[in-house]
Amino acid sequence: MKLNSAVKCSVSAVLFLVVAFADGCATAPPVDWNSRIGHYTYAQAVNELGPPNRQSRLSNGTREFKWFSPPAGVSSFGTGMNNNGLNNGFGAGPNPPPGFSNRYLQLTFDRNGVLTGWSKNY
Repeated sequence: MKLNSAVKCSVSAVLFLVVAFADGCATAPPVDWNSRIGHYTYAQAVNELGPPNRQSRLSNGTREFKWFSPPAGVSSFGTGMNNNGLNNGFGAGPNPPPGFSNRYLQLTFDRNGVLTGWSKNY
């Protein structure tokens, strides 16, 4: 069976669109946080993840920062930054800020701003 040129072109166009769509839907590989311990900095985290939603200073001088995930379908929220460039923390306690899910990434940095540990809830 011979296909005319219009059908060949249509099949090629559909195949191209299917491949392009599948490639566009690919997700990025998960971050290997363990490999970042000891050299990943707070500045790099803010550059990559945006300002954190919550922070706390521990008695040993380290700082913990949490990045909460917005609900599905919402790309971003306000930064919550105060005048000196530090996050206002959206209040105290373990619960996420209003409008956020309970999914978060927590990164711990030493006094020099270098990653010392991490955890996530998702």
